Amino acid sequence: MKKIIFSVLLIALIISQNVLQAQSVTNLDTKMQWWKEARYGMFIHWGVYALPAGVWNGKRTGDGRDGAWLVRDLKVSLADYKAVAAKFNPTDFNADAWVQFAKNVGFKYIVITAKHHDGFALFPSKASTFNIVDATPFKRDVIKELAVACKKQNIKLGLYYSQAQDWSNGGANYGNDAWWDESQKNRDFDKYIDSIVVPQVKEILAYEPDIIWWDTPVNMTKERAAKIQTILANYPNIITNNRLGGSVGGDFGTPEQYIPATSANKYWESCLTTSSTNTWGFKSRDSVWKSATYLIRSMVDIVSKGGNLLLNVGPDAQGNFPKSVMDTLKAINTWLKTNGESIYASSASPFPYLSFGKATQKNNVLYLHILKWPADGKIKIPLKTEVTKATFLAAPKTNISFTSDEKFVYITLPKKPIDTIATVLKLDIKGSAISSFANLVPSINKTATASSEETPNNKASNAFDTKSGVWRPAKDQKAAWLQVDLGEPASIGAITINEYAGSNIKQFAIEYKVGEEWKILLEGKTVGATFVAEFVPIKAQIFRLNILDASKQPQISDMQLFFAE
Repeated sequence: MKKIIFSVLLIALIISQNVLQAQSVTNLDTKMQWWKEARYGMFIHWGVYALPAGVWNGKRTGDGRDGAWLVRDLKVSLADYKAVAAKFNPTDFNADAWVQFAKNVGFKYIVITAKHHDGFALFPSKASTFNIVDATPFKRDVIKELAVACKKQNIKLGLYYSQAQDWSNGGANYGNDAWWDESQKNRDFDKYIDSIVVPQVKEILAYEPDIIWWDTPVNMTKERAAKIQTILANYPNIITNNRLGGSVGGDFGTPEQYIPATSANKYWESCLTTSSTNTWGFKSRDSVWKSATYLIRSMVDIVSKGGNLLLNVGPDAQGNFPKSVMDTLKAINTWLKTNGESIYASSASPFPYLSFGKATQKNNVLYLHILKWPADGKIKIPLKTEVTKATFLAAPKTNISFTSDEKFVYITLPKKPIDTIATVLKLDIKGSAISSFANLVPSINKTATASSEETPNNKASNAFDTKSGVWRPAKDQKAAWLQVDLGEPASIGAITINEYAGSNIKQFAIEYKVGEEWKILLEGKTVGATFVAEFVPIKAQIFRLNILDASKQPQISDMQLFFAE
């Protein structure tokens, strides 16, 4: 009898756990619905650091270094930095104008640095006087004004909060570098969590944000993260990212300054800068910006893999967005006005790789983003689903002919692109888009090795999984190799490689192994954030990226091989 009762209880427990898991997934999906449909958010890095703008006592933060990291990079004392704050008076700041502009150029949500690593808060705080009301002549609550403006204009608001790194209030320092200011030594991190973080998290939650965006979880243990999670438990509808630390997963992943080769997570967001020097905070010498074409194509790439684009703007010390950035955002919106239906509320492509570009889908529609116009004017899509109609979003009256067989849909295009940035072809289909290939990415989670690995966290396999992670060779290595074994010979026709945070590689080769000999497949100079190459199909089992020279330590976030179409 006891065995029967135990068995019944065990079955009941298993059923209840399964129900709870299903409810948890359902609740997450419900909570994330607006975020998933938004696809395009504005990131704003702003604070006291906008005033020195990357220059301190005649010294500049290096190219590729962030204006928001000036305090750490140029070893500015807390006393000196507080003196800068005493001059921070952004009288041009207008929350309504910021939000209206964001809305006008197509953004669906805004995330702003409520407190960055410098410890300065854009809201009044009882936990620290180093805030915009107590430490500056401006004395206005920026976060409150933005929260009101966002609600008024129906834009979702996210608050970025640096919970671990804090160079002014007793927090941690990334990389555990020696502290440059005597007043900041001998810190008590647990005291910082209890006296600064916990009360400030409660303060920012009072603004009723839709997102909390954590950053750099150095020193965050499970016990420390639990103190914050306890507070968040009272706000079940708030979306959080995966950077709290202490093994807390969060609701979405955050690849930074790169686009994964394949879908990173169910929910994920690439945050990118508009600055070509990859700075988040305003720098006075920034004069080269990423083009609208580059950013639109990045958006298409991200959304085709099921992600969101969080695009950064760094306002100046007066509270103005740089004019060049505003012009770029307006140009992006011009493209979105015509092609936005292929971005907003769309889902990931059913095809991991297309030789001519990318794809998204929505209901019974497949959107093809043609980035490389074929010389012969023909493309083929590995699609089983029947196509009933084909239309260019930018030229709906243009006639398009198409045929199909059991594996492909064949489309004949005009001689020239309709849109040189990204021509979007809308295919009405009967049912869901089903690929005729079960798997186009044979390298995912296959055996990876490398010449060296800087740390166990920077292992070679990071480049071949679908998670956020980076492979780095030993710190002093500028020549290195990264290899994948597919397990069996496969006919490979394309490769993608993503460098993390910059472009360090100066010369490289893609090679494949024949017996004991390495053969060169292709050679190049730079890789950068997104390198894509197609080639005559090669049948081999082992491939490698052979880095012959680099300006500094190479960092590879993704490397994937694709079957020939």
